[in-house]
This record gives sequence, C-alpha cells and structure tokens, in this order.
Amino acid sequence: QVQLVESGGGSVQAGGSLRLSCAASTYTYSAACIGWFRQAPGKEREAVVVDYTGGGNTYYADSVKGRFTIAQDSAKNTVYLQMNDLRPEDTAMYYCASRPRSIPGVCATIRRPIDFGYWGQGTQVTVSS
Repeated sequence: QVQLVESGGGSVQAGGSLRLSCAASTYTYSAACIGWFRQAPGKEREAVVVDYTGGGNTYYADSVKGRFTIAQDSAKNTVYLQMNDLRPEDTAMYYCASRPRSIPGVCATIRRPIDFGYWGQGTQVTVSS
C-alpha cells in the first residue's frame, strides 16, 4: 500500500512559485509528524518544514522562512507546500515524510530523516536563474 505520494514539482525561473502536494494514507496522516525534506545533488537530505497533522508549532528551516508555507487538507489527507520567491539554491528533490502515532511535542523537535519512517518517492524542483 502506497502511503505517501508527492506531486507538483517542476521547473521555474527564480522568483517563481510552485505548490507541492503530498497525498497520505489514513495511517500516515493521522496524528503524525509530517515533514517536507529536500536533497540536492551531493548534499545531505535536510528538513525544510516539519508540522503536526493536528496543528501546532511548525518548524521552518531558516533558508525558507517567509517564502515557504505548509498547509493541510484533513478531509483529503493531503499536505501542501507552497513555495514562493524560489531561488536557484532551492533546486532539489523534495520528499514528503511521515512519522505516525506522534504528538505535537515530538514533531516540534525532530528534524532528521531517520526520525521519519514513511517516505514518498520525491518530486523534482528545478529553479533557474
């Protein structure tokens, strides 16, 4: 059973916008930490945004604060990542990840890929200057 499916990646020019979607299963969406990660060639996978599906404190990496926004549609078990003012350094493969059966306090502290047990296949974002 596929648990997480990302979509919405593509190629844009600097300053443009994209919205990524992550369709989750009931298990990976309910009471879960949801993270958006990205990995550029030759670099480690890094957390961009981490949130709790029931709402709460949201973590944004400093590099995306004020430009990226996470949103949720609980009726669709879907998480979105709105990315505005994109920069060439945002170019990467973007992944949605889930850590089910979590509480907000846990989601507020976890940042490492190893903290998440479920992953989507990734969607490529390319930003040209």
